[in-house]
Amino acid sequence: MPRVKKGAARNKAKKRLFKAVKGYHGAAGVRYRKAKETLVRAGVNARVGRRRKKRDFRGLWIIRLNAACKQRGIRYSQFIGALKKANIEINRKMLSEIAIADPAGFDAIVKEAGLAK
Repeated sequence: MPRVKKGAARNKAKKRLFKAVKGYHGAAGVRYRKAKETLVRAGVNARVGRRRKKRDFRGLWIIRLNAACKQRGIRYSQFIGALKKANIEINRKMLSEIAIADPAGFDAIVKEAGLAK
């Protein structure tokens, strides 16, 4: 049986790989083996980043809510606890948007939660 060298398929695969690593620095964008390794690592980091983004945004919303609560003389933990007791189910993203765009609306939510001073 003759040896198969996969000529056209291998060239196509290489082309696809080098197109994916276009713009990578140094050997990672030029040498085949290094490019393959770098592409795998990039894929792993991309997956990690997609998970990380969710954490980062939640942290941002909490920081914004904490600042809005401090302006009104209450603690973030008190605010969230009062919302749960009052059965107000607004997520942190929406609460932070309201706190930024509509301070009067945020004051109304604080009042509804029973924390108005």
